[in-house]
Amino acid sequence: MDMEEHVKDAVRFFWETRERQAGKQKKADNRDQGMRSAVTGGTQMDGFVTMLSLLIQSSGIPEDCIFTKKRFLELPGFFRPTKEWDILVVQEQTLLVAIELKSQVGPSFGNNFNNRTEEAMGSALDLWTAFRENAFNRPVRPWLGYLFLLEDCPKSQKPVKVREPHFKVLPEFREASYMQRYELFCKKLVLERHYDSTVLITSTRQAGIKGQYQEPCSDIGFDFFVKKLSAYLKGAAI
Repeated sequence: MDMEEHVKDAVRFFWETRERQAGKQKKADNRDQGMRSAVTGGTQMDGFVTMLSLLIQSSGIPEDCIFTKKRFLELPGFFRPTKEWDILVVQEQTLLVAIELKSQVGPSFGNNFNNRTEEAMGSALDLWTAFRENAFNRPVRPWLGYLFLLEDCPKSQKPVKVREPHFKVLPEFREASYMQRYELFCKKLVLERHYDSTVLITSTRQAGIKGQYQEPCSDIGFDFFVKKLSAYLKGAAI
């Protein structure tokens, strides 16, 4: 597979879908709801779903073991009954892969950053604790992945001040932009073994509609993610 071309197609699809969803609401003369629709439309990341599904198949996993439809995406949790993922690989009643796909587009980066980080950490904690409690039938350690697309714009690149009323923040967060914070976050998710691999992709609105994107760091880039996922699948295929 030409992964770079597939990523370009997925990025292009993301921005085209957002514009289409917002445009439908604007025609109804409801601009506030239009922005809400672009956020909650639920199909912006489908290009990445298709691309990763093809990749998983190319690693020897049968198509009927790859789940991307909403009614097949829930896994049991420990702190809550279930959690819905974006891509699952389940073969012979064994969970092999769970992947989460998220994005953030401005202008409200502050609250959304906190929400996104808490979601990702909570999902991983819930899954690994459920795994410890034998929620997935067999003691085969699943592979957990996280892919994030962030809008590249002045607000995501601008250094952010932090409040320190009692204690100093870790030095790497001082004057870090939201883009840098997401980079640190994705790296630390892997460092602390919450996820097996993560991806951070950035894209401007103007270039993204043409499929152009950037990867701030190679160790959280798509090539590295693909290599780790493929290696796991070739060893774990049942």
